Amino acid sequence: MDEVSLNSEPAYDDEAEEFEINGECAMTEFVGQTGDILQGDNPLPPAVGMEFESYDDVYFFYNCYAKQQGFGVRVSNTWYRKSKERYRGKLSCSSAGFKKKTEANRPRPETRTGCPAMIKFRLMENNKRWRIIEIELEHNHLTSPISANSYKSHRIMDLGSKRPLPIDEVHKTRLFRTVVIDAEDNGILNVDESEIRSNFNQGNNNLKLKKGDTQEMLDFFTRMQLSNPSFFYVTDINEKGCVRNVFWADAKCRGAYSYFGDVMFIDTTTLIKNYEVLLVVFTGVNHHAQTVPLGCGLVSGSVVESFIWLFRAWLTYMVGRPPQTVITSQCKFLQTAISDVFPRAFHCLSLTNITKNIPNELDCDAIRKAFTRAVYHSVRADEFEAAWEELVQSHGLTDHKWLQTLYEDRKRWVPVYLKEVFLAGMFPIKENESLHSPFEEYLSQHTSLREFLRSYDRALLEIDQREAVSDLESRDPSCMLKSRLYFELQLSKLYTNDIFKKFQDEIEGMYSCFVRQINIDGSVVTYVVKEDVQVEENRRETRDFEVMYNTCDAEVVCACGLFNFRGYLCRHALSVINQIGLEEIPPQYVLARWRKDIKRNYIVNYGSNGIDINNPVHRYDNLYKCVLKVVEEGRKSHDRYKFASQSLVEILNKVRIQEDYRENTL
Repeated sequence: MDEVSLNSEPAYDDEAEEFEINGECAMTEFVGQTGDILQGDNPLPPAVGMEFESYDDVYFFYNCYAKQQGFGVRVSNTWYRKSKERYRGKLSCSSAGFKKKTEANRPRPETRTGCPAMIKFRLMENNKRWRIIEIELEHNHLTSPISANSYKSHRIMDLGSKRPLPIDEVHKTRLFRTVVIDAEDNGILNVDESEIRSNFNQGNNNLKLKKGDTQEMLDFFTRMQLSNPSFFYVTDINEKGCVRNVFWADAKCRGAYSYFGDVMFIDTTTLIKNYEVLLVVFTGVNHHAQTVPLGCGLVSGSVVESFIWLFRAWLTYMVGRPPQTVITSQCKFLQTAISDVFPRAFHCLSLTNITKNIPNELDCDAIRKAFTRAVYHSVRADEFEAAWEELVQSHGLTDHKWLQTLYEDRKRWVPVYLKEVFLAGMFPIKENESLHSPFEEYLSQHTSLREFLRSYDRALLEIDQREAVSDLESRDPSCMLKSRLYFELQLSKLYTNDIFKKFQDEIEGMYSCFVRQINIDGSVVTYVVKEDVQVEENRRETRDFEVMYNTCDAEVVCACGLFNFRGYLCRHALSVINQIGLEEIPPQYVLARWRKDIKRNYIVNYGSNGIDINNPVHRYDNLYKCVLKVVEEGRKSHDRYKFASQSLVEILNKVRIQEDYRENTL
């Protein structure tokens, strides 16, 4: 058999002893043998990179997705080694291919369409997990969830009675060795709470929780699911059945990531000093330069396996779409996990974290000034190299291990090496800048897990309200223009207030710049912009910044790299644009992520009672609670029952009249 290459991974030595089985079955005999299947509708479409514990889990996952979308599933191909171990598979839409021609007098009509929809997956040799390596989601025929139950793959067989069972009656699924709580499951837990409660504090490789934390965590998950139908969490179970890692997020996290997920900061905070529960907050920056949560997790310790599990859980929740750039603390475990789960993302080290963790023996004014001069004031790489050499030589630090490690990783954290990396304002390039957690006000060295979970929903509400207030303020800009330049007026109408104020700092900085043209090479014109810069508290100097402008496509590039650091043009580029007479900023330099008119599908319109009045599920839940209170009072006596019943009828009539009136006036 010719080897079929499904991905670009190298062939293994034993692949000469493999064979392939073409399948045209619905695989119903396999379903139900494990008892672990996703309940109800599948919240996630398949994506390249998703991983599963077994071959069967891949099938169950895709079958649930197919049921939700309204098509059937068949096993097209399965590859086996001579040891009879499966190592590759392909699942297709039941309409894939065409039936074989037959000599029958009255052949059955053709029902297949040659549909291309499918997924391919393979067993990963390094960890014995199954990974999706290729997908095609588009069908060449109509699909409808209404007809889903008519497909053979969705009629699961009970092995005891051989009677068909609807897929909704099967109860659980495993992803990443976890128990999954479906975000669309109306808050109903799919696992026995008493079993989880007894497992939280057992075993060695598990979350080190204090007394009462277990119940608090269970209450937190239940409370969040009841109040937020989109809330989602996953738990990682160790060999003894104990919980060791947890991930949670809600629909707004996924929505915010779809708009502001180009750069992500993974913040690791230990709850309480010497408290062995590590909180991980996935953080992004919105269009107001405000930090927003993109998910949270708890890990049992600073070990590679825990971070890999958490990052995979997060990536799956985000439908397999990794960020362009990831920023983390200087931790080897984190670096290993990032390279494993986000291999294509550029990995930066947090400069804020580095400056906060300077060892005591280096914490003196002279060393700090030399460090600041090398890191923040170097425009070119050779300037940094010279300044760093002076730092270690003049203070006798050539053998200092911490500094040696920093220098080896310099291309991940020194600004002069990061000018080609887009960082969306999440990386400090000035000494007094830092990046804060969206939960900054709720975290300190004395915050316990219990306190954080109790304040979590309140923190989310404040984050949402802060963004809503900034949205409202940006609709009616109050920023006074600081020049007569048209491009300042242009961006005052496009940028949010917070970003426009930052952009105005560059407008003001233009007054300390002087432009001189030095070279023309075809369509590329090179300028030198001299700027009077304050390098220390009482010392200023003139620095040269080279700016290249391409007249063909209005491309402008400055050596300072501010556009990639902040997402808007620097004073040097603006000076050149003004010099050549451009009135407007070229459109490629007006990023959508900073615009005030960006349309987000996760915006919550809170009513007076704190619910999202645009969400029909929220409206239903709130009204149901209100009516339930009336029912409880009305059942207490005959008179109360009579009054409550009449009142409800009157309310119903008024609601219908109000709706009819609205329809007639539209």
